[in-house]
Amino acid sequence: MIIVLKPHASPEVMAHVLERIEALGLTPHLSQGVSRTVIGVIGDEEKLQVEPLQAIPGVEQVVPILKPFKLASREFHQDDSVFDVKGVKIGGGHLAMIAGPCAIEGEDLLYETAVKVREAGANILRGGAFKPRTSPYSFQGLGEEGLRILRRVGDSLNMPVVTEVMDPRQVELVAKYTDMFQIGARNMQNFDLLKEVGKVKLPVLIKRGMSATVKDLLMSAEYILAQGNREVILCERGIRTFEDSTRNTLDLSMVPNAKCLSHLPIIVDPSHATGRPELIPAMARASVAAGCDGVHVEVHTCPEKALSDGPQALLPEQYARLMDELRQLAGVLGKSIDVCEGVTV
Repeated sequence: MIIVLKPHASPEVMAHVLERIEALGLTPHLSQGVSRTVIGVIGDEEKLQVEPLQAIPGVEQVVPILKPFKLASREFHQDDSVFDVKGVKIGGGHLAMIAGPCAIEGEDLLYETAVKVREAGANILRGGAFKPRTSPYSFQGLGEEGLRILRRVGDSLNMPVVTEVMDPRQVELVAKYTDMFQIGARNMQNFDLLKEVGKVKLPVLIKRGMSATVKDLLMSAEYILAQGNREVILCERGIRTFEDSTRNTLDLSMVPNAKCLSHLPIIVDPSHATGRPELIPAMARASVAAGCDGVHVEVHTCPEKALSDGPQALLPEQYARLMDELRQLAGVLGKSIDVCEGVTV
């Protein structure tokens, strides 16, 4: 349930309410707005029902949350959450433009790609150092050396970076180099991994599993939120259906659907959803029109030589044209795209 405090509650009142909740063996999660403070309370349902929480001084209203995802729900946090990744805002009308190669293959190649996507308007650089591949014989990534390359290139261009973490044992290592974790679709329900990234104060981009419902994705986000990490970004990357002309089926209804249910930002990955570069621009435009908070696109200077997912990567010039279109669309919709220095264009 959530506890709504009276308007402009003093710090002393908030402290008393939090102390009382903890004394009952319940776990409070504080969310402060401009004039209202809401406290999410997690604990035994029977205890929540019998305790006279409404009688605590400073409490205006006690509202039960029926949804299984509590901290991710709109009831807990009514306004859209906005997160800042080294000066780049995500959510609340700010669009994250994430771009880069699927895998980090070398420093020169990553730098060349990063320069081009940054010039086109990308504000977060992506690249995989650890790659979950269907075949054990496929390129698995450069590991820590890939992380070092990603960090050097990101720093040289003043771009925040995001990379995938696949295992709880990798969390500490990846956290040394990245500005944002990525949880891949295959690991969306790796609950031990979700708990570990929830303990680290870095934003987490979590992709929807190939057969996951919107509720499943929000429950996975809840695992991270419950550990104390409030900066979770959802990602729609297509689901598995009987359609075989695309890599997956992009479920754009998920964007407004999840926004009705949750305050968390949502970005869309049309690269993994379609697997076809000729479809990516249209799906990226449709994603922004549907209300997403960013677009995640794979870009490579020479897709035919890429060691991972080359057929679904855009060329830098294709990405530049797409960014021109997305900037125009963002202006029509009243949204903005932050450049790496934190200046809105």
